Amino acid sequence: MEESSNSTTLGNGLIVNLSVMIEGEPTSISPAKKTPEGEYFLSNLDGGPFMIHTIYFFNETFESELDAAKAIKEGLADVLVYYYPLAGRVALNEKNRFIINCTGEGALFVEAKADCTLEEINDFMKPDSVSLEKLVYDINGVQNPPLLVAQVTRFKCGGFCLGLSMDHIIFDGIGAMEFMNSWGEVTRGLPISNPPFLDRTLLKAGIPPNVKFAHAFEQIINMSNTVALLEKEMHINKSFVFHLEKLERLKKIAMEDEVLKKCTTFETLAAFMWRAQIKSLRLHPDQQVRVLFTVDGRSKLDPPLPKGFFGNAAMLMSCQSSAREILDNPLSSTVQKIQEKIKMVTDDYIRSGIDYFEEQHERKPLTYTIFLNAWSRLAFRSVDFGWGGPIYSGPLHVARNMVLFLPHGKERRDINLFLGLPASAMKIFEVLIDI
Repeated sequence: MEESSNSTTLGNGLIVNLSVMIEGEPTSISPAKKTPEGEYFLSNLDGGPFMIHTIYFFNETFESELDAAKAIKEGLADVLVYYYPLAGRVALNEKNRFIINCTGEGALFVEAKADCTLEEINDFMKPDSVSLEKLVYDINGVQNPPLLVAQVTRFKCGGFCLGLSMDHIIFDGIGAMEFMNSWGEVTRGLPISNPPFLDRTLLKAGIPPNVKFAHAFEQIINMSNTVALLEKEMHINKSFVFHLEKLERLKKIAMEDEVLKKCTTFETLAAFMWRAQIKSLRLHPDQQVRVLFTVDGRSKLDPPLPKGFFGNAAMLMSCQSSAREILDNPLSSTVQKIQEKIKMVTDDYIRSGIDYFEEQHERKPLTYTIFLNAWSRLAFRSVDFGWGGPIYSGPLHVARNMVLFLPHGKERRDINLFLGLPASAMKIFEVLIDI
């Protein structure tokens, strides 16, 4: 197993103090042509405003150091013609519901220059580096902020980083991936291969709402006092690469008792990670624990959502159990629990969830909960602005209770598991996952 920390280091082990200089004033980029105005409907699956920060590194030398920023900026104006709600602003309508006010004000674009080469940042594939924060333009405190902020940072070697801040209210991971690929296509002068389908009223709540399933996440009682552990010990972030051979070995272990007929890489690694984290935290046997993950609902609806659906269509699913039940049973049992939750996502379940959020808007903080985000299933590596795909793409930040699956390797078939734990728990976790 390949292991690395999330520090940004030079080859000689020194930490890079990345210096980034903003060049000129931030520019508003409006759609290249006139676009529709007025209110744009948001469904209950879109939630509320929440900015997601991502970075894309491109390792290429250009004839002109301004080529990348100029091309990407012009491409942004062109792609906003198709994705025009992105040029608007979040607002509340007369019913106090979030909508997008399609004003055409545009996205924000920033150009910057770094004082080092990409080679010197040889550990940028690990989220949460303080240095890397400089690659995404900070709009904290800005009133009526844009839905998209793009920063192109040039490096001494000729490579560049595209740092993005995008509002999750506008789309989920699949929608963001499709937008990025469309942006790359128009930048290269190509027609969009997968035009966005903008009508979100397909996900309107029923009249009256009809909630058929339980969608609330209950508060979990603290029986293990890990809060004290978190406060006392240093929190350590690490990543662990699971090569394809190890992933296949895990599947064989999960299926060796013949309880499962089949299992996916996601199901198996999610179960394996969850079990190892529970054991490493030395939880009380009766402690309830929960893992949350999303299931794409596009193909689950009847009829399925149209190709290119522009919006949030993922259901957040909760798998909950006691620590005892997880650890006293084989890996197949945990995989089975996750599979059962995935199978629950049907047209009826999604419609029920939409109707539930029509009546319940409060989203409470969750304890003893892992948020699992599987970027490994999103094809952001195919984003191409004219200089090939990124050598790395991923989120900038990782919350303390979040676990990431990131694609790894040239073929992106390996998975880089990234998480944070208290120091003592991380030592145990490292041993448990070394199979």
